[in-house]
Amino acid sequence: MKVPFLDVRNAYLELKPELDQAVARALDSGWYIFGEEVAQFEKSFADYAGTRFAVGLGNGLDALRITLMAMGVSEGDEVIVPSNTYIATWLAVTQCGARPVPVEPDVDTLNIDPRRIEQAMTSKTKVILPVHLYGQPAAMGPILELARDKGVQVLEDGAQAHGARYRGKRIGGHGDAVAWSFYPGKNLGAFGDGGGVTTNDPELAERIRTIANYGSKVKYVNEVCGLNSRLDPIHAAALAVKLPFLDEWNARRGEIAAYYRKHLQDTCVRVPTPQPDCTSSWHLFPVFSQRRDALHARLKEAGIETLIHYPIPPHMQQAYQFLGFEKGAFPIAEALAETELSLPIGPHMTLDQAAYVCETIASFQ
Repeated sequence: MKVPFLDVRNAYLELKPELDQAVARALDSGWYIFGEEVAQFEKSFADYAGTRFAVGLGNGLDALRITLMAMGVSEGDEVIVPSNTYIATWLAVTQCGARPVPVEPDVDTLNIDPRRIEQAMTSKTKVILPVHLYGQPAAMGPILELARDKGVQVLEDGAQAHGARYRGKRIGGHGDAVAWSFYPGKNLGAFGDGGGVTTNDPELAERIRTIANYGSKVKYVNEVCGLNSRLDPIHAAALAVKLPFLDEWNARRGEIAAYYRKHLQDTCVRVPTPQPDCTSSWHLFPVFSQRRDALHARLKEAGIETLIHYPIPPHMQQAYQFLGFEKGAFPIAEALAETELSLPIGPHMTLDQAAYVCETIASFQ
């Protein structure tokens, strides 16, 4: 049996008539920057996320970077980030001229440990940037309580958390803003790069929109040194078609995750622990093994595609040597990087495929 890690084409095939019609409508409109398709998706996504505003942008990294800029983050500032995350979270900080300050994760939630954040904060801390890693919501309650007490802003990285819930409320409006990616492999994915931000703050939304459009509200009148980062109408049209199916697709992911959790309990891998006040989007299903590389090879031999998220923590990347961190500086993140393996999961994966994955892992010696 062949088990792909994620078959994004099946999402297109399931909604092919509707997606084809939406893309054709966007093409036929003759309006290829901004326009009605983008405005309609922004409204729909804001409604879905439970926020007043959504701003479409070019990609997830831009969503993080531009929001940090709109929050006033610049040279000399510090931003609290997870020690284990995709490097984009850190890149957004350094591209603003600020310094990322890593904080280790909770080993159960795999997200930034709120108990460790306060000791990492200084007078230079401008923003706390939690990541809802793998689709599991971070502990926003204590994070927000600390942020309000210290007078700092909170920007959430929701790139893997479309439709996830914290304390019954969808990720989108807990903190000051949430940055999203609509990369094709995300739970809500476009046909290319795309991103966005949700917020309840009208001034912040306006600053984000202005920065993303060359720093301009009125054509040829540039208020700030901005960027060019805009969600394409064709992508917006496709995302608008997929959005009503997101909860159903997440539920299908949840069924696969539940099957994995039940049938991998007594095997060589450690499975993630769902939190009682959270509903994960199950963007990824990470397992952990001291024999990760051998298991990765065995699954590949069996026709099962797996990925490693992420093999090198940001603090050990060559790009961040200038921060001066040595191996051992963040042992929890390093241990996760050495043992993590992401199993196939997606809305179009079958339980038969999940059973084959579990059987293969159970037989691994």
